[in-house]
Amino acid sequence: MTTDEELNKLEDNIRRLKIEYEAYFSGGQPRAPHDTVFRVDTAIKRLNDGMTKLSFGHRFRFNQLVQKYAVYSDLWRRKLKDKEEGRGSFATLRRAADEKPADGTTRVVCSNPEQEKEKIDQLLKAMIEAKRQVGERVDNIDPYQFSKFVSEKTRQLKESLGCERVQFSISVEEGRVKFKAGKAE
Repeated sequence: MTTDEELNKLEDNIRRLKIEYEAYFSGGQPRAPHDTVFRVDTAIKRLNDGMTKLSFGHRFRFNQLVQKYAVYSDLWRRKLKDKEEGRGSFATLRRAADEKPADGTTRVVCSNPEQEKEKIDQLLKAMIEAKRQVGERVDNIDPYQFSKFVSEKTRQLKESLGCERVQFSISVEEGRVKFKAGKAE
């Protein structure tokens, strides 16, 4: 492969990586494009090793592509951090999923219930409140069994739906308590 072809391929992979990250951050892809990152990093290292063999024009273009990739990488790193920590534009999505809507439904998004005890407690309180609202007994609810059920259901849904997070909702509809679980958006 000629140097021009390698540089063209590197440029195409950087462009593709940008598109894949945009799809990931907008929710179109379930996971970050690690394989494309690996391809771009490998190509940069390979071209960097042969830097002395490149002409001035090729070195200039290569340095431009590396700088472009560095700027994008820094941007993606910050966006990933914000997404993981639930800040910035991702905070509104998390807050919207965790807040109680006007219709009285409680929604909680879980990814690892064993480490999210406060979310399990929030679900348990909502379940007790909903049962009291319709006049059902609440003394028969075992917090340990409820936590175990939510953990197991989260694991099952993550496997069957291929998602990272599960949304649970508790509401009162037509005088009955409704407990639903599905893929978090």
